[in-house]
Amino acid sequence: MSALFLSSLTLSHFRSHRRAALELDGRPVAIFGPNGAGKTNVLEAVSILSPGRGLRRASSEEMTRRPEAVGWKVRADVTSLGRAHEIETWSQGGAARQTRIDGKAAAQAALGRIARVLWLIPSMDRLWIEGAEGRRRFLDRATLSFEPSHGDTVLTYEKAMRERNRLLKDMVRDAHWYGALEKQMADAGAQIHRNRTRALSLLEQAQAEAETAFPVASLSLTHAEPACETPQEAGALAEALAASRPRDMAAGRTLVGPHRADLGAIYAAKDVAAKDCSTGEQKALLISLILANARALAADFGAPPVLLLDEVAAHLDAARRAALYDEISALGAQAFMTGTERDLFDALGARAQYVEVTETDQQSDVRTVG
Repeated sequence: MSALFLSSLTLSHFRSHRRAALELDGRPVAIFGPNGAGKTNVLEAVSILSPGRGLRRASSEEMTRRPEAVGWKVRADVTSLGRAHEIETWSQGGAARQTRIDGKAAAQAALGRIARVLWLIPSMDRLWIEGAEGRRRFLDRATLSFEPSHGDTVLTYEKAMRERNRLLKDMVRDAHWYGALEKQMADAGAQIHRNRTRALSLLEQAQAEAETAFPVASLSLTHAEPACETPQEAGALAEALAASRPRDMAAGRTLVGPHRADLGAIYAAKDVAAKDCSTGEQKALLISLILANARALAADFGAPPVLLLDEVAAHLDAARRAALYDEISALGAQAFMTGTERDLFDALGARAQYVEVTETDQQSDVRTVG
């Protein structure tokens, strides 16, 4: 199997880092240091080497280092499927992020043809007990890892829906105003559903085919509106949207469609819904899905993705931490992992590179220590 890894990473005026440079060799990267030193900022920089807004969903302005605010830049040398690429992404003065691949301007979607990146961050620990929006975002990120154009399809759908919602709030009743927007929503919405359904199928298959120390999750895709339970066909979704206009007008928003979907998960061995599991079990289920996503990508894309695991040791005992490191190593993935202490990664031994992040003189200092 081919490899996907960063061989160098350079940050300039990015978050807390005035300048940071790492030379990497494809092994997992254990990043340790005190809270607030800037460990997660390194992971965020890697996350924006893939399509989308990164692991914090931050704006370009939010990523710029203060107080200089001169703009930021992230540069990486990436080996993907046997080919070397140079990726640069940057912003000046809070302007929209720009991207260059191998010296040529490129759209963000083009990053997905080179770098597939998955992440697990502490804010996701509440995924199963909070609202459906976070679970949709989690599912769409997994879907985007398999189909880089999925993000553009979602944007097309959401833009048309915003226009339709404006008509609804203005109490516009003329059907002609809705037709073109609903066709756009139906075409994009049906594709969104197909993409999500394929992603779930790949995740479940990857779970079924692997022996792992982490629990298997039975996954389902549900919708708040039964009339649109399976909108594989654009025609069915268009009819559902048209039929729902009176209710939607009363509500002032669109009540049917893939934006109402939810991701369900059951801890298979116990037949318990994820939302009813313990905190440790919920964390283990999340890790299981990230690992399943990585295994499925290795087969679908041809190389395991880069993994970003922020404070991954939280809620994991020593045995399960060691099992996680074994699975990452067996997968052959370059995983960037953070923790406050180096000894959290002792079970990795020489299988990893070690990077220490400290804070000095109002800036972060990053250095490889092994």
